[in-house]
Amino acid sequence: MDALSDLFRGMRAHGSLFGSSTLSPPWALDFVDGAPLTLCTVIGGGGWIMPEGRAPVRLGAGETVAVRGPAPFLFVDEVGTTAEPVACGEHCTTPEQGGTRYRRGWTDCGDGTTTLIVGAYPVDGEISRRLLDALPVVLSVGAGGAGDAILEHLATEVAIDAPGQQVVLDRLLDWMLVCTLREYFDRAGGEAPAWYAAQRDPVVGDALRLLHAEPAAPWSVATLAGRTGVSRSTLAKRFADLVGEPPLTYLTRWRMTLAADLLTERETATIAEVARLVGYSDAFSFSAAFKRVRGVSPSAFRRTGALARTA
Repeated sequence: MDALSDLFRGMRAHGSLFGSSTLSPPWALDFVDGAPLTLCTVIGGGGWIMPEGRAPVRLGAGETVAVRGPAPFLFVDEVGTTAEPVACGEHCTTPEQGGTRYRRGWTDCGDGTTTLIVGAYPVDGEISRRLLDALPVVLSVGAGGAGDAILEHLATEVAIDAPGQQVVLDRLLDWMLVCTLREYFDRAGGEAPAWYAAQRDPVVGDALRLLHAEPAAPWSVATLAGRTGVSRSTLAKRFADLVGEPPLTYLTRWRMTLAADLLTERETATIAEVARLVGYSDAFSFSAAFKRVRGVSPSAFRRTGALARTA
């Protein structure tokens, strides 16, 4: 298990907006869901993504943009369009349709044809939030990369009406999101998080994969160095240089992230049981580590999560 795959655990498109409806320029779509992450990709045509308080981003055929919420944003035919924005959340309505609700994407059949595909991503838990926190508010990736093949599948699937279509489209968008983030992180001048860039190193990359595959193992710098085939000092220095913190500090923070989700997902599990699941032999040492990293006790964190779910 590599770090990127691990952080994607709780991020899945579900009931994404697809398909086609007619929009004649000028047009404007106002995304008001406040989704933690929204992926927009254009099969044909184009427009402008206008994030709140930020510069517009041109989105052309084959291009993809990811917008980190919860602030709303617009997708418009032209900057300064005179169109009255159509509010797009779970459903959209247009005056031309007499207020009829429709789901799916949009096809502009006016002077040009624009097919926009959108996936809104909830972020369930602290694991996926670590990935979200590593992203800028807006990131864009041009055509010509790994996502082009996925766009062909998306275009084909959008054009048909077959059983299971929503599931297929959701999974294709998940694939597109992974490819988009990899291309953004890998490109020259990209702003990849340290844990992502460090995965390319033959030693530190192996160490990260081990920590993510076996987070509850009784790791020490010596055992981790032995598994990666280098000395303790070599591992400690390379890991700190590339990741920005010592290996066991990284491991502790990752364990506390896992524990935070376990505390909210497994309501009947005791603190001691959660402690054992993330590599601690007793509740006391686990609670001390959790409070040091998260700022609150495991019990208080669980109570806060339960209140948030019932609010």
